[in-house]
Amino acid sequence: MKILLAHKFFAITGGAEFFYHEVGRVLSENGHEVAYFSSKDDSVDTPWRGYFPSVASHKEGNLLHKIIGFPRMVYNTEAKHEMARLIADFKPDIIHAFAIYVELTPSILDAAREAGVPVVMSCNDYKHICPNYKLYHHGKICEDCRGGKFYSAIVNRCCHNSLVYSVASAVELYAHEAMNSYRKNVHTFLFASEFMARKTEEFWQGKNFKSAILRNPFDAKKHKATSKLGDYALYFGRIIDEKGVDVLLEAAALAPEIPLVVVGDGPDLASLKQHALDRGLRQVKFVGAKWGDELNEILAACRFVVVPSIWHENFPYVILQSFAMGKPVIGSDRGGIPELVSHGERGLIYPAINPAALAEGMRSLMSDDDTTSRMAEAAKQYADAEFNDDKFYANLMQIYNGVVR
Repeated sequence: MKILLAHKFFAITGGAEFFYHEVGRVLSENGHEVAYFSSKDDSVDTPWRGYFPSVASHKEGNLLHKIIGFPRMVYNTEAKHEMARLIADFKPDIIHAFAIYVELTPSILDAAREAGVPVVMSCNDYKHICPNYKLYHHGKICEDCRGGKFYSAIVNRCCHNSLVYSVASAVELYAHEAMNSYRKNVHTFLFASEFMARKTEEFWQGKNFKSAILRNPFDAKKHKATSKLGDYALYFGRIIDEKGVDVLLEAAALAPEIPLVVVGDGPDLASLKQHALDRGLRQVKFVGAKWGDELNEILAACRFVVVPSIWHENFPYVILQSFAMGKPVIGSDRGGIPELVSHGERGLIYPAINPAALAEGMRSLMSDDDTTSRMAEAAKQYADAEFNDDKFYANLMQIYNGVVR
């Protein structure tokens, strides 16, 4: 089977790009021909770059420049032309689209439909139903746009806290809804969590679409678990408001006897470091961003990991990384987090924005060696069984074959 993968960026800058390339890797290693389609980037080296279209920039230039380029962010005709050219040359059996909004736009889905090639689309954020793609803004969960009320984004200024960006994002979704850009062109929508699948059904109530669950690729068997119980709690990830690190610090103030290591960088790092200093949280250590072996060393030495997100995280990779190393997770009750952790099995779930409950959970795992060891073992067994290349490939091909048939 020949598969064409489409995502707005080719260079790996985050989890979305990692997902895109990992799907390609698994398919290639199983003997499939794989082509890639992304926006033009002169810094990337791939044989497919000759097909990559240029895109309008929404981050550079003055306001007039952005206004002029806005139609291409809604419907990129060059991207449609280049996608049609790649389809004609490569002749894929199926197209797997990922995040294509703004840069590639749903125009490429029209090219696929006109060429008679079926499309599946992985949704790793909420952009298909929410203008700011998070169902969250200004410190709170938000579903104001349910039922196609995208003007709520303008009222809330939920996109970069900017009126201009919010208007543009609302207009973008109104245009795509008017053209039915996604549902008429995508055979099956793929979600990594049952939570996102349910939310999509709620927002698209009464509208016909097919969906399936495809969890993100991750090979837990490549990671070795450590049997030693560490002596500190660990947070690692972006330090930004929706990640709930401020709630974690409040919990740390209630449980000062528990050492906490915070790994990561982000726009809220400086203010949270100052907050910890002002509160006298001497047991909290901020160590900055860490990657690769350095991060694995810190992860291996911790007792448990905390995922305190206050937005509806779809499928946090940090949980898989933690499980693969044999570490239980204390996570909030938002998004897909409870599905992975399963309260009492591989960790604990607490009500988000409840630092007292989080502190209680941290004390529980820090003081009870037997429970923590049991959860650690269950986490590793679950990760090895459910997240490996063979399992992912089997699930992916079941979906692909069903669509092609």
